[in-house]
Amino acid sequence: MSEVTLVSAENVEFPVTRETAMISPTLKAMLSESFEDSEKKRIELKEIEAPILKKVIEYLQYCQKYQDATDTDDVPEFEVPTDMSLELLLVADYLNI
Repeated sequence: MSEVTLVSAENVEFPVTRETAMISPTLKAMLSESFEDSEKKRIELKEIEAPILKKVIEYLQYCQKYQDATDTDDVPEFEVPTDMSLELLLVADYLNI
């Protein structure tokens, strides 16, 4: 599996698998061949702070882990800290997740 690096507003780097990043339609478009940075395997998300980006990546990994679950009882709830809720909602909208 190839990796890509997501970079936060503070230049904190988060390596993730390409498959995980592509769960987001926005990130998928950025990784497509038509996007100028597609070969660099690095996406700078200057508007997203590191703690928020870390939580987004956790959510993408959660989605990937449970994507084939057939019984919702087997899927634990994804915890979202109250103090991050608004920022996560805005970023989720931007990333279409």
